[in-house]
Amino acid sequence: MMEPEIVVNKNQGLKAIRIGVLMGGASSEREISLRSGHAVLEALLSKGLNAFAVELSKHPHDWSEQIIAAKVERAFIALHGTYGEDGCIQGLLEILRIPYTGSGVLASSVCMHKALTKSILAQHHLPTPVDVPLENGVPVSFPVFVKPVAEGSSVGLHHVADAAQWHALALSDTSAWLIESCVVGKEIAASVLNGKALALVEIAPKSGLYDFESKYTAGATEYYCPARLSDEVKARCQDLAERAVAVLGCIGAPRVDLIVPESGEPVILEVNTIPGMTSTSLLPKAAAREGLGFADLCMAILQDAMLAYTPHSRTGKE
Repeated sequence: MMEPEIVVNKNQGLKAIRIGVLMGGASSEREISLRSGHAVLEALLSKGLNAFAVELSKHPHDWSEQIIAAKVERAFIALHGTYGEDGCIQGLLEILRIPYTGSGVLASSVCMHKALTKSILAQHHLPTPVDVPLENGVPVSFPVFVKPVAEGSSVGLHHVADAAQWHALALSDTSAWLIESCVVGKEIAASVLNGKALALVEIAPKSGLYDFESKYTAGATEYYCPARLSDEVKARCQDLAERAVAVLGCIGAPRVDLIVPESGEPVILEVNTIPGMTSTSLLPKAAAREGLGFADLCMAILQDAMLAYTPHSRTGKE
């Protein structure tokens, strides 16, 4: 596989634009979003841009007024989870005619819904974990991973070893959850910038489960970049990541999470359209391995900001 081409546009015109870094929001990942947003803001300021924080409230009906009052001319979205990654803020910015970073409304909403993402990937013959059906309200086999259909940052992720643990979860609506077979192997993050996969990051949580605590607690997880895989397997993971991003219509710098078993094909777990940008986040680690510092990574993402529904858009259609 060819090395990813990384282009950082030094367009001086950016310095004349009011750039609002949107952070906070209403989801369970609000605190993570604030951490990501402030890191991005510091990076953009270091580049001499007219950037400022827009800390969106916990009440989405306030957001339009907040963004208009801040006189945002271009938005760097550092929101995570509900209303931030699911197409809602993207739709609002489209209505306000404010160019924004990352994927558009459709790709954002699709990727936030893990079951729909899996369906689309399967249609394109891209491997995902097998769904485990229920019989009399209980999975037909164990162990299983149980995760919300529409959450991020490993929020609500459960490893369920047996029927007793299943009943202890006491899920009120199983349709809101994915129940999948456990694929044992190395967990790999494949960030894709401008359509090209960056160096792979291997994730090795000390607890054995890359849940919310392992993800955001310093020292709880070891990371290896490049991942400890053969060149052939690395190339396969990067190819799967690029194909997944393409068929889902993602742009910017999405991240594809995979599992690589000891034998057999890598499996795609999910696609994150707005990866974290904190000190422990995976996208910055991958970019650094490619020689792209954090500030330049933010600039590369910002430079791609645009509206989806304009004559000179991502689609090129009116």
